[in-house]
Amino acid sequence: MSQNQFEIPKEMHAVEILEFGGPEKLKMCVRPIPKILNDQVLIKVSFAGVNRPDLLQRQGNYKVPDTASDIPGLEVSGTIVDLKNSNDNFYIGDKVCALCHGGGYAEYVAVDIGHCMKIPKTYSMQEAACIPETFITVWSNLFIRGKLKVNDKVLIHGGASGIGTTAIQLAKSFGATVYATAGNEKKCLAVEKIGASKCINYKTMQFEDEIIKLTNGKGVDVILDMVAGSYVPRNLKCLSSDGRLIIIAVQGGIKDEVNFANIMIKRQTITGSTLRPQSSNSKSEYVESLIKGAWEWLESKKIRPVIQKEFDLSQASDAHKALEDGDHIGKFIMKVSS
Repeated sequence: MSQNQFEIPKEMHAVEILEFGGPEKLKMCVRPIPKILNDQVLIKVSFAGVNRPDLLQRQGNYKVPDTASDIPGLEVSGTIVDLKNSNDNFYIGDKVCALCHGGGYAEYVAVDIGHCMKIPKTYSMQEAACIPETFITVWSNLFIRGKLKVNDKVLIHGGASGIGTTAIQLAKSFGATVYATAGNEKKCLAVEKIGASKCINYKTMQFEDEIIKLTNGKGVDVILDMVAGSYVPRNLKCLSSDGRLIIIAVQGGIKDEVNFANIMIKRQTITGSTLRPQSSNSKSEYVESLIKGAWEWLESKKIRPVIQKEFDLSQASDAHKALEDGDHIGKFIMKVSS
């Protein structure tokens, strides 16, 4: 499809952060269309995913890299309407989903071409918008950093979240036994329905004690944790010898005490990462690894994103409030354009 079949305007509607604070600080605005650099594409956005880092950015608790857009939004689905350099992988007119360096809450976004993925044939545009940030976060941490193996036992905290529902399906498809935590019985039932062998209500049970019982005292091989804080020593208690604890968020705080002697005796590993500050090349490698390792599960409908609710872009404040309220199973997305 030739470039002149798309009329690209000079301006676009987007969502900006007026000042740090609550969801009401998100406001619609008009911005210039992003200029694309070498090896970038311009995407007309159909849907944008809503993620917890967006909330942190709005609150002023998530530093935006100097090279990134100040507009929130880390993942989109849409159509390539312009590209800087010709290549053999993507063309103008291709339907893609993409990992954004910010800027996703807008009608157009500039994205590195290596961060684009062709939408799985069985996926809608809505579902595709749930892939980039969420799936790459899970894949890069649970499978690459955490070295999850077939027949491993894994504990996924926040099992009803977008990250949690994705991690459970990926780990289950890979051949791991999956345990999870969630905050009420409705969430626990939903989490078990998508693949967890057991979901523990962390408000009524001590998850570490339950995991010890479920694994006959051995513990789990891998834990994906978005809580940190006081969860760290509890995680280590139910982590097996040679087990790996991967921390991807610190919703429970950045500090607590741990017994390093026990870590040494059990040869445990504590690691973690954040995605956005990593280099463009690293993100491209994650994209390639995800496509190679998991795309067949998406194409076959073995894995599907769980979408709690769809908002319009003009309802970004409502989407943020819904995510903060925490009464959801899966992802929130925003419709940007048809």
